[in-house]
Amino acid sequence: MSNRTLIAFDFGTKSIGAAIGQEITGTARALAAFKAQDGTPDWLKIEKMLQEWQPDLVIVGLPLNMDGSEQPLTARARKFANRLHGRFGVKVELHDERLSTVEARSHLFDRGGFRALDKGSVDSASAVVILESWFEQHPGA
Repeated sequence: MSNRTLIAFDFGTKSIGAAIGQEITGTARALAAFKAQDGTPDWLKIEKMLQEWQPDLVIVGLPLNMDGSEQPLTARARKFANRLHGRFGVKVELHDERLSTVEARSHLFDRGGFRALDKGSVDSASAVVILESWFEQHPGA
């Protein structure tokens, strides 16, 4: 089993959630979400986070409709993933994120009620769900 460090992003047009995880444990924890202007983050903050954590792989959640078809946000998430790779040279994989926000909201609500459901917390909790889902689908990758 590998002990790679992975970072996951939950792409959104106003906020981009982030999570960090270790492949050996298959677990992730939320990092601070990044504010975005129409899907564009502060790339310097993203760069600082990537330099701090030195991930071996970056996972970007791919928003799909429940039937698996693409939606308008799908192309924008792909573009974000391509920019991460192009700007920083990190290896990036896309991962189906269907229901990650629903699951994240449920976990946060269980722990803190409505007060826990602020946008940044939900987005970063969604990134945790995306990364842990990736770990489940790639055991011992």
